[in-house]
Order: sequence, then structure tokens, then C-alpha cells
Amino acid sequence: MAYLADHDHEHDVHFESADAGASKTYPQQAGTIRKNAYIVINNRPCKVADVSTSKTGKHGHAKCHFVGIDIFTGKKYEDLTPSSHNCDVPHVNRTEYTLLDVSDDGFVSLMDEKGNTVDHLTLPKGTDELEKLAVQIREDFATGKELVVAVLSVSGVADKQGTAMWLLQWGRRLLSDSLGQQALARGQAHLEAMGEEMICAVKTVGGA
Repeated sequence: MAYLADHDHEHDVHFESADAGASKTYPQQAGTIRKNAYIVINNRPCKVADVSTSKTGKHGHAKCHFVGIDIFTGKKYEDLTPSSHNCDVPHVNRTEYTLLDVSDDGFVSLMDEKGNTVDHLTLPKGTDELEKLAVQIREDFATGKELVVAVLSVSGVADKQGTAMWLLQWGRRLLSDSLGQQALARGQAHLEAMGEEMICAVKTVGGA
């Protein structure tokens, strides 16, 4: 448990520390990983854009050459691994939410199928394709279309979301004092420990 209190002791807040929790990855033999699968390269979750395997040498193992694209930033990474060795593979999930609102600063309000709201995500950004998607979402929402967005996430985001959201919301209400600022920082740390999330697609309800 981590403890947070202001100097005047007007507020006492207890919350779980932002530990790693369940593993963000699982091992998979390099030789079994195919194109369009997921892999971790340089500690980044990537989608395999290309994979090639060299022939086995006299005194060594066949090696797999992976070219991966970061699923959040679009940056390209490469890795060379013996085909018999294990690689880290990220837990990647795709979840659909109903879009409730888009704020002027780019934050979105979403609702899952159980009626729970999600308010910490922003419109996608980072690549030209994502920027175009953000424009499409904002424009379609402004015209009154009912939209469903798909969110790509890595690791057990949903398990820790409650603590992070409570800290962020509580911190924003008390942003003027040091305790609120600390809560915001702790909330962001929880989000970073959970993994990453990003809106990756949108569709119109009743549309194609």
C-alpha cells in the first residue's frame, strides 16, 4: 500500500501502488511467430510486418529476423532471435465502446457494454493515419452520428483502471493544492503501469 497525505493532514488517501500485477507478456518460441502476429521488440509492443528465417549453420541455430511496427506509435523495429528461443509476446486486446462525448482538448468519454464509462482516453494521435482517424471521429460526432470506437490495449488495463481513474478524477478536483497534484501523478503512474491504450478504429452504428 502507498500512503499519500497533505502537510495539513486535511486529507488522508490510501491506494494500491502501481505494481506490474499480472504479466504483460507471455513467452512464445520465435520460430512459431508469424506475420501479423504480435511481438515485443525493444520493450515495445509490435505487430509483425515481416519475418524471415535463416538456414541452420553448422555450429548454430536458425535465426528469425523480425520486422515489427509499434502498434501505438507506428515506429519500425527489428530483431534477430534464434528460432528455438522464446520471444516476449504482449497481451493485446480490442474492445468496443460507444462514444458519448468529445471534449475541446481531445479527451473522449466512452461507455462499455455494461454501462461503465471511460474518461481517460484521448483522440488518437502520433501518426498521419491516426490523426486522420481523430478528425473523422470529431467530424462524425459533430454531425450527430452514433459512433462505436475500438480501443486497442496492452496488458491488464481493465483490472487497474478503477484505481487510476479515481486518482485522476480526485486529483483534478484538488489540482490547486499539492495533494491534488500528487494524486494526478500517481494516477498517471497507474496508467503507465497498466499498459497502453489507443482508439484504433471507428464505425457508425447502423452503418457499414
